[in-house]
Amino acid sequence: MSPVLSGVLQLTALTAALALVYRPLGDYMAAVYSSPKHLRAEKVIYRCIGANADAQMRWPAYLRSVLAFSAVGVLFLYLLQRLQGGMPLSLGFASISPDQAFNTAASFVANTNWQSYNGEQAMGHVVQTAGLAVQNFVSAATGMAVAIALVRGFARSRTGDLGNFWADLVRGTVRVLVPIAVIGAVVLVACGAIQNFSGIHEVGQFMGGSQQTNGGAVASQEVIKELGTNGGGYFNANSAHPFENPDAFTNLFEIFLILVIPFALTRTFGKLVGNVKQGYAILATMGIIWLGFTALMMWTEFAHGGPALQAAGAAMEGKETRFGVGASSIFSVATTLTSTGAVDSFHSSFTAFGGGIQLLGMMLGEIAPGGVGSGLYGMLVMAVIAVFIAGLMVGRTPEYLGKKIGTRQIKLAACYILITPTLVLGFTAASMALPDALGSMLNTKALGAGSHGFSEVLYAFTSGANNNGSAFGGLNANTPWYNTTIGLAMLLGRFLPMVFVLALAGSLAEQQPVPETAGTLRTEKPLFAGLLVGTILIITGLTYFPALALGPLAEGLS
Repeated sequence: MSPVLSGVLQLTALTAALALVYRPLGDYMAAVYSSPKHLRAEKVIYRCIGANADAQMRWPAYLRSVLAFSAVGVLFLYLLQRLQGGMPLSLGFASISPDQAFNTAASFVANTNWQSYNGEQAMGHVVQTAGLAVQNFVSAATGMAVAIALVRGFARSRTGDLGNFWADLVRGTVRVLVPIAVIGAVVLVACGAIQNFSGIHEVGQFMGGSQQTNGGAVASQEVIKELGTNGGGYFNANSAHPFENPDAFTNLFEIFLILVIPFALTRTFGKLVGNVKQGYAILATMGIIWLGFTALMMWTEFAHGGPALQAAGAAMEGKETRFGVGASSIFSVATTLTSTGAVDSFHSSFTAFGGGIQLLGMMLGEIAPGGVGSGLYGMLVMAVIAVFIAGLMVGRTPEYLGKKIGTRQIKLAACYILITPTLVLGFTAASMALPDALGSMLNTKALGAGSHGFSEVLYAFTSGANNNGSAFGGLNANTPWYNTTIGLAMLLGRFLPMVFVLALAGSLAEQQPVPETAGTLRTEKPLFAGLLVGTILIITGLTYFPALALGPLAEGLS
């Protein structure tokens, strides 16, 4: 079987699997977030944290709860790392330095999982399981809660109520993430992923000699790392490590985990607003972009010229032979079009245009299908902007799902889409102006501040501010400058957009729905899906094209 045919068949199987679970999972999540009943385990949690899960919250209260919970998470994870040296099961590892502990705490709480450390050489079992793995669950549940709050803003009228954050957080964790993660962990263990608390031991090598390796609760962390679109690996090699991702089947299974909830949430959206066709329109938009990017990436990597690459059959450098170009390309697009950041190949070794596709996927806002929760609310914000543009073209007050899009709504949506580019381009420009920051580039003497080196820095801040977490590679990010600035980019890129999303949700929930007329834009039709795709690509292109031209485009055309 040719590598191209193998890649196409894997993409077909993945699409079929996602289609198979789309409706039942989407309906189940809609029932979870609309149920008036609480499970017994949930009631125990509410009593422990002192929350009244039945109290309705307006958007300021909902936002305060999100920020307070996340702040406590950052502080707890920071202290856990700083105290690691005196903890049991630390495997003899020292406490983490202050700047790296801040960076890692900000990273995992912000659902980014950017790692400026080698997991198997820095983090003991307690930090990995009680700190990082726990944040993988609750940070994903926080994103889902904010998305559901925005959906309620469209569905409710004249109340301003968006539900209860604590109920949404607990339900998303207990009823959605934990059950799927348990099943997924069993699958990974059955396929060869490790799950233990062993210490460091010597392992013989085929070519002689030995190396040190350690075990860990890898399968349980691997599954939520993908399912929650987190991305942080137990080992430095991430999903290219055989302990995390043993074979071609687990590789495809992990891609499935990355995509399943973000795609299914469009069905949940349609059910909660009372019109599943609206969910299909959002799904179609996400699907068009995802399939288009995947096809373009596979073509770029398979067709790249050069004698060595042609002899290998494709651009295989930096890719696992267990997976090949096709599966590596599918994984790469899935992880950069979502806020996952897990990798099964070395992104810096992709062709120049392939690296550009990875960058562009994150620059879209990771909305196709995006992160767990963040993809849906990001796409709905873009839908609001698309409706506004359509209203300008026909001279009619824009409406979406029966809610008028006025001055306040469009200002909030505009602020949302401006935050991330400001962080990415601002921090990238500052880094390119500082000699110490430039010194972190790969082969600085040979490349200087050339196009590939610029792409490394641009990728790092794009990944951080978009809460992706993957690294282009070749950039030493474990410095006080990068640990601090990327940490700030992750926190601001995660929580500032939530401020505007929840404010938008509150303004929509206060409105009285307007009836449909003959002039109402039919947002469930293919025409709107096409308009939405065009809006996303145009806004992203106008924002980032100069930076892309200096980086991957310049490298690819040189």
